[in-house]
Amino acid sequence: MPNKHRADDSALFELAARVGEALKAQGLMLATAESCTGGWIAQALTAVPGSSNWFERGFVTYTYISKREMLGVSQDTLSTHGAVSEPTVREMVTGALANSHAQIAVSVSGTAGPAGGTPDKPVGTVCFAWSIKNGEPKSALKRFTGDREAVRRQAVHFALEGLLGLLPTTPA
Repeated sequence: MPNKHRADDSALFELAARVGEALKAQGLMLATAESCTGGWIAQALTAVPGSSNWFERGFVTYTYISKREMLGVSQDTLSTHGAVSEPTVREMVTGALANSHAQIAVSVSGTAGPAGGTPDKPVGTVCFAWSIKNGEPKSALKRFTGDREAVRRQAVHFALEGLLGLLPTTPA
């Protein structure tokens, strides 16, 4: 089992390094807004040497109140859609940009388990959003399988892949 985690960590490191290269090439700073991943996206990114050139800050907003206070997510959105929803992560990503000096951001909120799932949002349901400052957020809902760590690891990977999809690969 330890070998699998080292391989997974290596793959995440390589993916984070690719995100960093793309951000640096564009002269962009990144902010993260995380719930179920608990800062793992920020950790993966800041494990890359030189990340201070392109990683601006991370928000870990696990509760409704932290999402409201730190990111400006509306109580109405949380009451209507819940924390694990595309409307919430779109507000989270917009709030990360508004409350940082970053030009690009990613947000994530989900149910990693083992408890907390519902019929509509079973364990493994994770919502994501990505945005460039003053742009329209893009969002996605995914359903991952496995235990808590597996769901969270897959969420970090998907969030980083989404950033690569948003970033041009060569300087403009």
